[in-house]
Amino acid sequence: MRNFYLFTMAFVLVMLTGCGSSKEDDIRQWIVEERNQTRPRVAPIPAPKQFKPESYVNAAAIEPFSNQKLTQALKRDSSQVAANGALVAPELARRKEPLEAFPLDAMTMVGSILKSGQPVGLVKVDSLLYQVKLGNYLGEHYGRVTKITETEVVLREIVQDGVGEWIERVATLQLLEGTKK
Repeated sequence: MRNFYLFTMAFVLVMLTGCGSSKEDDIRQWIVEERNQTRPRVAPIPAPKQFKPESYVNAAAIEPFSNQKLTQALKRDSSQVAANGALVAPELARRKEPLEAFPLDAMTMVGSILKSGQPVGLVKVDSLLYQVKLGNYLGEHYGRVTKITETEVVLREIVQDGVGEWIERVATLQLLEGTKK
């Protein structure tokens, strides 16, 4: 039995040795062939451009980093702020109306009527109905009613843009149709 065991072990070792070395040799040979066939193609780097300094031709103009240039820029900015402030200044000086406490998205137009020949919009806020006439104010952005039709109330709002300047924009309240409560 011992001879059979030794013979079996020797046979298995011979088989494993034979199988392992031939595949490994094939892989190594393939790697060598691929390395020999592959040649990197590198384009030559172009020569750097020669630096040619330019002369400063605006020597008589204001130096860009001088205090005089900064003063001019600040004066220009302050005049723009004054012009923009003139747009919102009258709005800050007047007394606020009740519908200015609510944002426009909390309001819905539910109808319109003619009262003494003038259009009046019916606006609902927090389950209360308000009558809105031309010149009334709505919303949180100084929205003044400029037009009332059967289907919408048009407002002129004053808001700050991304730079902080006051600009005018148009907003509308559309008629809400088909709601039943």
